[in-house]
Amino acid sequence: MKAPIHLPLVLILATVPLGAEGAQSDPAMPRHIETCAACHGANGISVAAGIPNLAGQKANYLKSQLSAFKEGMRENDVMKAIASQLADAEIEALAAYFASKPGAPNGEALSEPPPQLAMGKVSIPDDYKSRFTVYRTTDFPAPRNQVRFNYANQTALEAARAGRPLPDGSFILVATFSAELGPDGNPVKGPDGHFVPKDPVGFTAMAREAGWGDSVPALLRNENWNFASFRADRTSNTGSQANCLACHRPQASTSYLFTHKELTEAVRQGN
Repeated sequence: MKAPIHLPLVLILATVPLGAEGAQSDPAMPRHIETCAACHGANGISVAAGIPNLAGQKANYLKSQLSAFKEGMRENDVMKAIASQLADAEIEALAAYFASKPGAPNGEALSEPPPQLAMGKVSIPDDYKSRFTVYRTTDFPAPRNQVRFNYANQTALEAARAGRPLPDGSFILVATFSAELGPDGNPVKGPDGHFVPKDPVGFTAMAREAGWGDSVPALLRNENWNFASFRADRTSNTGSQANCLACHRPQASTSYLFTHKELTEAVRQGN
């Protein structure tokens, strides 16, 4: 899987066009407002300091930025994934909607993300090292001096081995560790040729169970996959999985997994 992306204007595209009367005229609007609220708040007031407010911005400015993401003139994998789902008329309506909203007082107010996008369903099993199988190891030399392990549980391994999409019950875990350093200050390598892990740095995970995708807004839904990010002590690293959902959504053909090719190759080699 891929680390969450925190870039300007993330997810401002994730909604549908508004009628002349606003949200009250569109019965589908509340569902898509939840998607916008994941990062920018239902009224265009963002949920985090690093995410811009949209409320009160000029309509022409918002329209031009949305169009730039859609056409690839601005590079952002998340924005491209969402923008590609919208027609020009929808972009124009979105720009007008957010421009009509009052800006935050002093530009400092924050909104709460919707609870259905909280990272609450996925947790790291204490025995993941014995239950899961490493299918990819990546070394990061100086200045990072880290090693990353991609793990898959038995359900995911069996599906990949059979050439089937990863089903409910699949769990993918990415664990990053600092590398053990030798007397010369360089990472020590183990028998497998990779850096020897020392202390945990952080974890990311994606897992799926029946019904987990039901409450996720349609424009962000990755079937039943949920995502989570954790610090070294395994406490949650962020309150919302919206960025992860948006980033992985274009990977639908490979079970929403960026390293699906590596997983398939590993099981074919006997892992």
